[in-house]
Amino acid sequence: MAGMDLTTRLGAIELRHPIMNASGTFDVLEADAVLQPDLLAGFPFSAYVPKTVTLKPREGNVPPRLYETAAGLLNSIGLANKGIEAFMEEDLPRLAALKAPLIVSVAGERTADYGVCAGMLADRSEVAAVELNVSCPNVELDGRALGCDPDRTRRATEEARQATSKFLIVKLTPNVTDIVALARAAVDGGADCVSAINTVHGMALDPWTLRPVLGHGSGGLSGPAIKPVALRAVYLVSRGLDVPVIGMGGVTTAQDVLEFMAAGATAVAMGTASFRDPLLAGRLVGGLETLMKERGISSAAGLTGRSHG
Repeated sequence: MAGMDLTTRLGAIELRHPIMNASGTFDVLEADAVLQPDLLAGFPFSAYVPKTVTLKPREGNVPPRLYETAAGLLNSIGLANKGIEAFMEEDLPRLAALKAPLIVSVAGERTADYGVCAGMLADRSEVAAVELNVSCPNVELDGRALGCDPDRTRRATEEARQATSKFLIVKLTPNVTDIVALARAAVDGGADCVSAINTVHGMALDPWTLRPVLGHGSGGLSGPAIKPVALRAVYLVSRGLDVPVIGMGGVTTAQDVLEFMAAGATAVAMGTASFRDPLLAGRLVGGLETLMKERGISSAAGLTGRSHG
């Protein structure tokens, strides 16, 4: 089909195709040093989201932190990171070489941390957008995730909105009764976009000791097992709110990308699949184009929300 157009937009940010990465699943600086292809020059994703950073450095949870399940991956990393100051000093200058928009993911132990982190990034030209990861345990909520509370989600988004004019994304947790209510709270607080979904709560037991495998006890499940949950969330949120949605959760094939966009996603992030195949994203772009041609769909915009009727 002539005139195939895979470009899509997140506000003023133009993406050359809809496939990006989920935060914490693809370390481009490490991968560029290890893999043979020059990833900084031929980056497969249309936008890049580094691992979530917090106001202060975090050591993360006690190991073991990862456990592979029959249809996914349990992780309990605990947002281990060097802190935003070190990230800005050491990583941002190197990430500026990427030929793709940079979306920095931030989280906070306190609601105000989101505003502080967003404000620190406000004047950095390397940063195209800020993502608020509201799944971090919040000390003001006795360790519960801020993103499970609509009021606290709205307040955290307001803090960030007041601190920056950059495109603002809120990453939603699925571990709630009504994800649309959480998305609406984020938009009411000033979010330009939401991403859905983060990981689903889960755990695994050691088959011999019958004790939790992960050092923290439980963790977040990602991978193909959660795709139906994620697809439903994208469908509901995109129908309920007039903001772009970044869909994620179990994306491993071009067909998955096609379905997430049909469910209402403007862009689609892949995560767990990149651990198995770091260069998969580049091949999915061609696969998506083929699937669209077979269905007579000539643009990403024409695909988004197609399931809504």
